[in-house]
Amino acid sequence: MINFRRSTAVLLGLLATTALTGPAQADEEPAPEPPRVELVLDVSGSMRAADIDGRTRISVAQQAFNEVVDALPEETQLGIRVLGATYRGKDKKVGCQDTQQIVPVGPVDRPAAKAAVATLRPTGFTPVGLALRSAAQDLGTGATTRRIVLITDGEDTCAPPDPCEVARELAAQGTSLVVDTLGLAPDEKVRRQLLCIASATGGTYTAAQSAEELTDRIKQLVERAADTHTRAPTVVGGTSACDSAPLLAPGVYADREAFSEHRYYRVPIRPGQELRASVSMALDRAVNRDYGVLLRATAADGRELVRGADAGSGRADVLSAGLRWSASADDEDAAETEQSSAPVIEPTTVCLVVSNSFAPRPGTAATPGMPVELTIDVVAAAPAPDGPDLGRGWVLLALLTVAGLITGLLAGLLTRWWVATWREN
Repeated sequence: MINFRRSTAVLLGLLATTALTGPAQADEEPAPEPPRVELVLDVSGSMRAADIDGRTRISVAQQAFNEVVDALPEETQLGIRVLGATYRGKDKKVGCQDTQQIVPVGPVDRPAAKAAVATLRPTGFTPVGLALRSAAQDLGTGATTRRIVLITDGEDTCAPPDPCEVARELAAQGTSLVVDTLGLAPDEKVRRQLLCIASATGGTYTAAQSAEELTDRIKQLVERAADTHTRAPTVVGGTSACDSAPLLAPGVYADREAFSEHRYYRVPIRPGQELRASVSMALDRAVNRDYGVLLRATAADGRELVRGADAGSGRADVLSAGLRWSASADDEDAAETEQSSAPVIEPTTVCLVVSNSFAPRPGTAATPGMPVELTIDVVAAAPAPDGPDLGRGWVLLALLTVAGLITGLLAGLLTRWWVATWREN
């Protein structure tokens, strides 16, 4: 994980600016980069299987690619990479290097892209890890998050490099890369591997059981590229104590947290402002069941202001927690403690603490830490409106008394009418 290390001069400057004007504001946004996506298609020998709507897996994938290319938004830059598409021999060392980019990332020439896909024939091995690493290089670097959409029917047959480790490696480098995976075979080992790849980078895993499902999902993922963060999350390094934690302005931040660790960040809050924060942590490796993520806001003296938590039992891929806090939210706590001899310290800087209770399974790598995404916003405080009030003390007692009298009177009148009617009949 690449940690931000601010120099003393920059930190002092930021603190001075914050004291005068509040949290640092983002510089003027440059023109947004176009969405960049690369489709990575498995063309290994197993793609010859005819088990999707009575058709071969490769023919279904080719049809899906054609429809996606036709519907591609004009601003999206698309590339296509294949694996296992050219080598027909038995030499695994050679076959495990078989990955090529058949359409470079950029504005798409639709007829050329469809022609390149139409010529593909299932052939060789399945070097998924190598293809992912190469696809990341194809997409290059930039401020905008890029996406890889991996379509495969089998697990990697060429590790090393292990594709899950490659995904973690890319995420740990702060490459602003999301990998979405699509599985074409109902195989548990494949599912686990593709889920691991997706989770490590904040992507998604989907099992496609029909041509329609595959086409719709690829279109959705390509369109989602335009909705990803206009700018990638800023990589930041939390610390083990509040006084040395990085000072954060509103924005989206990425970090890594070790198992059972506490990481601190600081956010300056001016009077009349409200802090809104959330954290998401992805399960990118095998962990023991029963775990949780905790997000706390504390004062500079360590006093807890508010907390948010989420827990799981092994079925969730991402845990998220959020909180809201403003100075007015702490008034009641202050009133309760005004009898105490210790003075209440009103914080101007709130410490955010991200904690987790993950524990690795035997043999699970402890490094790099688990991927964390922290979202921070500071807005004008807006206390919730008061709810309807029935009154307090003597007013409430009088109201209840009158209601009881009216109820008793009505009940008596109805009873007399019923008795009189019964006697006449």
